Amino acid sequence: MRDRTGLVVEIVEDEREFAALAPAWGRLHRRCAAATPFQSHAWTHSWWRSYGRRGRLRLVLVRDGAELRALAPLTRVRGPVPALVPLGGAISDYADVLLDDEYAGPAAAALAEGLVAAARTAVIDFREVRPGAAVEQVYDLWRGPRRRLEDSLCLELPAAPMDELVGRLPSGKAQRVRAKLRKLDALGVERTVVPPEGVEAALHRLLELHRLQWRGRKVTAEHLTDRFAAHLVRAVGPMVREGDAVVTEFRLDGSVAAVDLTLLSRGLAGGYLYGAHPRLRERKADVAVMLLDACSRHTGPEAGRTVLSLLRGDEPYKHHWRPDPVANRRLLLARRHTAPLIGAVLADVAARRRGKELLRRRRERGGDSG
Repeated sequence: MRDRTGLVVEIVEDEREFAALAPAWGRLHRRCAAATPFQSHAWTHSWWRSYGRRGRLRLVLVRDGAELRALAPLTRVRGPVPALVPLGGAISDYADVLLDDEYAGPAAAALAEGLVAAARTAVIDFREVRPGAAVEQVYDLWRGPRRRLEDSLCLELPAAPMDELVGRLPSGKAQRVRAKLRKLDALGVERTVVPPEGVEAALHRLLELHRLQWRGRKVTAEHLTDRFAAHLVRAVGPMVREGDAVVTEFRLDGSVAAVDLTLLSRGLAGGYLYGAHPRLRERKADVAVMLLDACSRHTGPEAGRTVLSLLRGDEPYKHHWRPDPVANRRLLLARRHTAPLIGAVLADVAARRRGKELLRRRRERGGDSG
């Protein structure tokens, strides 16, 4: 399908074509300022290999000769409400499309037309859209039914050296953090950025330490699965080589005591996952301070990143740093004959909210028997 500007819109459903798109996809990813690491080819293709269902791949591409000017990486899901959703699923903190900044206007318009063709009898459901994402341009151009909702909360800090982040805190808290940093120095904790050839082994250590640190406690169960491990190891190696990720090891007494995975884009750095041996806490090392110090070194003017993201989650320990709350968005797009599907999604969202509120009230009354 060719639009009036000469751009060609194509829907790819073949997994081999998906793999072959890596070079052009990577160039487009670098030309899209709003892109996050979760839209890289390495992340999305690896996710598909671990989580994708045969026959459900839907890549909406906008081509200009040999170059990609836009793409929407989607998969079709069934259930009560048939939908097209972004690749990456629940293990990705941000969802988006990719638009070539230089061709953003016509590319967004062509991509919108491609999404109309891809949707057919499904609603398009973009969850976890960061404010300012490229897909918002598509949403603004959408001529059919659409709705915007709030989604998960993310917490963000300005890109700044650790001493400036500490300076944002009240004096008492700032003094305690500085004492914790001195404690890390006194313990002799050594920080090393892992080179590309060492990433696979380091990620296996990360996952082992992650399992150990959460033993006997509530943990995100998916992070302990073989399919997640396969995805992470497969994706992060290429991402490190492309500058979309950095893996850091922390040594105590000569052995690896913690491993951190930080994801990088042109605009932000965000700590994605870490594993830490319990002996760090036994030695009174503050792991959260240690990790934030390491992550902050990948932001600032030299790196060109303006945000240090704590990614999704409203955990109390994150608020110690006085971050800014930034709510992700959920964008729903439909064709006119599938408008009732948006209503079904809204009803489901409302029902889930009511259920959570009822559960919260029950717990407050002490009525939760577990």
